[in-house]
Amino acid sequence: MSGASDRAEASGPPNWILHHPAMKDLEVADSAQVHAAFLVYMDLTEVRQWKEVSCVKSPELQLVLLEAKEKEGGPVQSVLPLPVHRSLNHRSIRHVLDRGFPMLLCAVASDSTLVYQRMTDGLVTPDPPAGSFQDMGRRQHRKRRQKQH
Repeated sequence: MSGASDRAEASGPPNWILHHPAMKDLEVADSAQVHAAFLVYMDLTEVRQWKEVSCVKSPELQLVLLEAKEKEGGPVQSVLPLPVHRSLNHRSIRHVLDRGFPMLLCAVASDSTLVYQRMTDGLVTPDPPAGSFQDMGRRQHRKRRQKQH
């Protein structure tokens, strides 16, 4: 073998994800997080049809964030792709929330399963239960009260 091919094999194959136009010039050392960001980028653009999806390097966190709009004219949202084996501390969450955009955390499993979770600064009031569940709960509460009297 020639010296050039030996050097290519020793350094390993080039990371083809970094050649994608959206992923160029990110210079993030964590290849698992870059891979997670690419999977989420593809999901948002190709599957979910989000608009204006772009990758943004966070030098403070050494992470790739995505910024996107769920629909045309909608608000910009930050998406933090995170491999499931990687932990996230309060400072990191605070840093992303302080960017001023609504935030989604996307857990990326080794089999490429993506799970999105909305992150907020504080508590969020949940939507009330829908359907007969709500009515059934009221009826059971009334029955219990009637039995007590």
